[in-house]
Amino acid sequence: MGQMVRGVVAAGRGAAVSIEEINVPDPGPGEAVVQVQACGVCHTDLHYREGGISDDFPFLLGHEAAGIVESVGDGVSDVQPGDFVVLNWRAVCGSCRACLRGRPWYCFNTHNAKQKMTLADGTELSPALGIGAFAEKTLVAAGQCTKVDPAAKAEVAGLLGCGVMAGLGAAINTGNVGRGDTVAVIGSGGVGTAAVVGARLAGAAKVIAIDIDERKLATARELGATHAINSKDLDHDGVVEAIQDLTGGYGADVVIDAVGRPETWKQAFYGRDLAGTVVLVGVPTPDMRLDMPLLDFFGRGGSLKSSWYGDCLPSRDFPLLIDLHLQGRLPLDRFVSETIALEDVEAAFTKMHHGDVLRSVVLF
Repeated sequence: MGQMVRGVVAAGRGAAVSIEEINVPDPGPGEAVVQVQACGVCHTDLHYREGGISDDFPFLLGHEAAGIVESVGDGVSDVQPGDFVVLNWRAVCGSCRACLRGRPWYCFNTHNAKQKMTLADGTELSPALGIGAFAEKTLVAAGQCTKVDPAAKAEVAGLLGCGVMAGLGAAINTGNVGRGDTVAVIGSGGVGTAAVVGARLAGAAKVIAIDIDERKLATARELGATHAINSKDLDHDGVVEAIQDLTGGYGADVVIDAVGRPETWKQAFYGRDLAGTVVLVGVPTPDMRLDMPLLDFFGRGGSLKSSWYGDCLPSRDFPLLIDLHLQGRLPLDRFVSETIALEDVEAAFTKMHHGDVLRSVVLF
């Protein structure tokens, strides 16, 4: 049977989004219907709207969400109706070679709901990151629901569903930042600022935020950056030298590229100490290329890593991070710039593009 709800749909490349009636099927085996309480406006949703991820229009946007499980299908035991959950886009399979080796955060067979949500006329929708949470209710695989403490506000908890988890995890999980380390983070948007918070949480002694926007740098300082570099008027060498000047001439132990462009990755590569670590968490576009001397890779040593979703395991990381937030040790609420209505998503994209917000969050 299913039920009709309102949702934000991107009908075509670059077209403004619209509010449409969405049919949400009853959950089948291994699936759950979640009543969405809050969903953050993420750059990835804008990439979907612009056709930068695929051409499988129309898209049901939204993925950074928290809400209440309304119903579950056969075979679901980990969550039940009434549970407060954060949605994730990497429901692990438990049986692929990564999962069987005890590395489920690298799962090669993550999955989503098998049934499709549709428009009123039956047109199948492609849910953003397999979630589609700019809607009053959504259908997901039950493994995409992670139960957390309901004492947390939905607009805060939902941020762990994507951007904040990506940044925190890039520092803590992928970068393995340790006590006393020096860390530089290139890009001070939502993901980069979360990486700053993660580095401080892990015990870094010095955390350097780098961006071209002084407003973003000010926020990064408020959330834990010990130093800031405005790179607006600096070339490649200038950024590298600025990092070295703040690290005794050596470079940082860990440099996190939260932008994902060839020029910022090179800054991260040369801005690290010998045998230091580079973490790429900003998402490049398919056309981007690197041209660098191979000898530099050999001569500098260290680790060059990509961070998928902060290398998180939702069942492990989400409850822990919510607990830290409720203890006052993780200021997730500082990432919420504004709460908005479903009708305001298009305007939120504009604010995000102009760097006016860390996160706009749709509140249902």
